[in-house]
Amino acid sequence: MMEKQNKCLVAIIASFIVSIGLIYPAFVEAEDASVQSLDSQALDSKDPYESFNRLMFNFNEKFDSWILKPVALFYNKVMPEPLRKGINNFFNNVNNIPTIANDLLQGHFYQATSDTWRLAINSTVGVLGLMDVASPLGLLSNNQDLGLTFAHWGYIHSNYLVLPFIGPMTVRDALAWPVNYQYLTLYPYIEPVSTRYEIYGFGVVAKRAELLRFQSVMEKAALDKYVFVRDAYLQRRDYLIEQNKERDQSLGAVSP
Repeated sequence: MMEKQNKCLVAIIASFIVSIGLIYPAFVEAEDASVQSLDSQALDSKDPYESFNRLMFNFNEKFDSWILKPVALFYNKVMPEPLRKGINNFFNNVNNIPTIANDLLQGHFYQATSDTWRLAINSTVGVLGLMDVASPLGLLSNNQDLGLTFAHWGYIHSNYLVLPFIGPMTVRDALAWPVNYQYLTLYPYIEPVSTRYEIYGFGVVAKRAELLRFQSVMEKAALDKYVFVRDAYLQRRDYLIEQNKERDQSLGAVSP
């Protein structure tokens, strides 16, 4: 029983850490003109728990630097680049499953069809997703989660929150995450449980290794690392929410 509980704890921690990866694409995409700029006063108003958040942010930084980052560096060192790319493609393909589910929950039926074709083509022609053959066909990657679904149905404004191991989120996204994982992803259905944890943990390491190339962006650009991460995360989420609103208008999706 104790061994099973320890495995569960490790799996939960690893699962939470992967959400930290959401902030790194935002570092790059925040510089793109398509991302709507938010002034610092507006962002500060979304952070009423700043004292707690900074404490958790520092804790997560230490945890990452002591454990996850060294493992990711070793992974990049021993794993050939073509194989790393294939592994990343595989896990990105698996993530199409909750994306399709949330497309449907948001009433984005046309997008759900496109994402389903992407999953089917990459899972077959792309050999279980190791190769991304769908993107050249115009079936581009689309990432959705239950937090964005909650926003679609009216829960738009939410305060910034940093939790231990989870990293940057909002209250809305923190409430949505465990439901999204348990009911909309493939992992809870993988048996035996030990294999499920091994696959998910391997995906966490692969994702962290991929994101190492964005590390210098934050280190060079941030005077206050906490504020930089917070602003990047909130701008990224606001951009995705606005993108879904535009999809509602252009495709006639169901909206509240």
